[in-house]
Amino acid sequence: MKRRAIVASVMLAWTGAAVAAETSAPAYPAASMLSVDVVGIAPLPGLGVERNQLPYQVQTARADTIDLAAGQNLGEFMARNLTGVNVNEISGSPFQNDITYRGFRASPVLGSSQGISVYLDGVRVNEPFGDVVNWDMLPEAAIGSVMLAPGSNPLYGLNTLGGALVLASKSGKSHPGLDANISTASNGQRRADLAYGYDSGEHWNAFIAGTAFRDNGWRDQSDGNLGNLYAKLAGAVGDNDWSVAVLAGRSRLTGNGLLPDDLYEQNRRAVYTSPDVTRNRLRQIVFSMTHRFDDHTEMTAALYARNSHRSTVNGDINDDYAEGESDHAATYNTTETRQNSQGFSTQFSKTSGAHQFSAGLTFDRSSVSFAQFEQEADFAANRSVLMDDDEEREAGSSVDGSSRAAGLYAADTWNVADGAWLTVSARFNHARVSNQLRRDDDDVQARETFSYRKLNPALGLAQLMGGGWTLFANLSQSNRVPTVIELGCADPEQPCRLPVGLQSDPYLKQVVSRTGEAGARWQGARGDMAAVSVYRTVNRDDILFRSASLAQQGYFSNFARTRHQGVDLSASRRYGAWNARLSYSYLDATYDAEGDLFTGVRNVHVTPGTRLAGLPRNTLKLGLDWNPVAALTLGADIVALSDMITQGNEDGQAAPAGADWRIRGHALLGLHASYQPAPKWELYARVTNATNRRYESFGAVAVNMFPNGALWQPGADDPAQARFVAPGAPRAVAAGLRYRF
Repeated sequence: MKRRAIVASVMLAWTGAAVAAETSAPAYPAASMLSVDVVGIAPLPGLGVERNQLPYQVQTARADTIDLAAGQNLGEFMARNLTGVNVNEISGSPFQNDITYRGFRASPVLGSSQGISVYLDGVRVNEPFGDVVNWDMLPEAAIGSVMLAPGSNPLYGLNTLGGALVLASKSGKSHPGLDANISTASNGQRRADLAYGYDSGEHWNAFIAGTAFRDNGWRDQSDGNLGNLYAKLAGAVGDNDWSVAVLAGRSRLTGNGLLPDDLYEQNRRAVYTSPDVTRNRLRQIVFSMTHRFDDHTEMTAALYARNSHRSTVNGDINDDYAEGESDHAATYNTTETRQNSQGFSTQFSKTSGAHQFSAGLTFDRSSVSFAQFEQEADFAANRSVLMDDDEEREAGSSVDGSSRAAGLYAADTWNVADGAWLTVSARFNHARVSNQLRRDDDDVQARETFSYRKLNPALGLAQLMGGGWTLFANLSQSNRVPTVIELGCADPEQPCRLPVGLQSDPYLKQVVSRTGEAGARWQGARGDMAAVSVYRTVNRDDILFRSASLAQQGYFSNFARTRHQGVDLSASRRYGAWNARLSYSYLDATYDAEGDLFTGVRNVHVTPGTRLAGLPRNTLKLGLDWNPVAALTLGADIVALSDMITQGNEDGQAAPAGADWRIRGHALLGLHASYQPAPKWELYARVTNATNRRYESFGAVAVNMFPNGALWQPGADDPAQARFVAPGAPRAVAAGLRYRF
């Protein structure tokens, strides 16, 4: 498979980035995901383009398809059903998962190398402080459709290095009536989703949805909860459609992180150090309007305001203790982050003869206020941090920052010949990021401002071949600019602690990503499908977080080149009462230049071809559903991953002689059932990790300050480096009841 990817890449090479394509993997039932024939080509809704005319392959899912996932959340659904999507369970919380697509991340973890833009109703929800994505703040009960677009598509703006995830909400017109869903699962997990839509039938409609979630957690001291409420009022006046949508959310989630191997072998439910709690709060309002000039011309505009508050509590090793300079072994770290964003976007779209044209303008601004505090403390017997009331809480580094970003884009899909469509698009991005750092009241640094500009083009071709087959190829470019946190933590001489601490703000280059992709897709008359694609994405000046201490200290810096290339394959077919589906992904994600990665306890030297950590080369997803009667569905799915590289051991030199520090590959079996005793009622059940497989989803090299479970004492031999792993969740059973009226 690797040779095929390289051969295809050479055939369509373009300035260092070759061909790529990604496949659409249906969930159960397959026909549901393939029934949407017209899809948008930008975050804002427009006239759209027929799927077969696109020079790349999008993956889509409607709300009723996602509902069939039997109680799982959006991230879990995508990981089981979308080709190229995987999950790293770094934090252990189901709403704090690290989602990867083609090796690019959309993660709530500050310091992760982000590369996927995420939109809700045309509003970019990547937070301005680090481009992180808070999955817990998405209103899952209100999501009407999901679209995953591949590659460095410039139309989706900043941070679209590996793809874009576009979420559209429900309305009273699209989803009238009551939808109530309650479920319970292992480890005290309980969830309720309520939604109600009303359509007046003439000039207005309303929709409201809410989610409440509580989880005791399968690991020790890992309880969490969240709640959100979404409301939309929409209507029509003449040729104008309008809507006002409000979102409010609040969560308290525990992410207990990685475990050293020795502790993991004793008890995979254990926690290394605690507490590790994140509280999020979000308020958002969006006003949008669409004016139809005629059946082939329309303009859409949207205004939004967004406010978020994030606070964290983290118990960790005291660096001064590790260096023999303090009697207190622990620190109690807290942070406060406040973010305010406002912006607008407008898009004009028109179909005229052989052309489908769209053009748009976006503007976003944000302000960030961040502060961190620390207090020396000690550890209890269970490695939880005990604060010393006699120790004064000290203010650490803080930052006030702001960013401005404007984008101007245009795209034209041109029917150049019978069954052939040429798509040309481009976007110009201009961004400015500024911040002012404060170490203490007496050390306030001057405000610094950095500006970035980039024109990103894209060119693609789709050719209908007959018999349901379409060939496509696309070349595209996008960029990402450094965020406030990255500019504020970019000096190797003064590393900062994540998610706390800022020290200095040297210049960082913007990341430029180029993608080439090509492939073929087939659509059968009964919803059967098949698709194959090859892709290659090259990032120049990628921004990486490089650890530089025994704990979490490090700094951001540019790395010359990284490369993601691979092959995606998917297929589905229905045989009477049986529905089968398959997807396979081969991913070769590597560093593409020589350089050094500082990982705290050692310096890792990488060369072109060194694999990126935490990403499997091979992912296989299989599913089978059986409908013996119309009211009953029984099914099973398997997700199998190959070995992954441990972070900090990219060069293979960290492990002791004879030790294998790879994250071993694994396969997980899931079972699900759904029964409708009456037209409006549905009972469902789901079993994850049905064989109770012991597995890990991520690994990193760090110093184990609790060798054999006991705190390291100054004067003893230096603490040894160890492999830390993210334990995979054991078998869990969920059951629920759904009512639609």
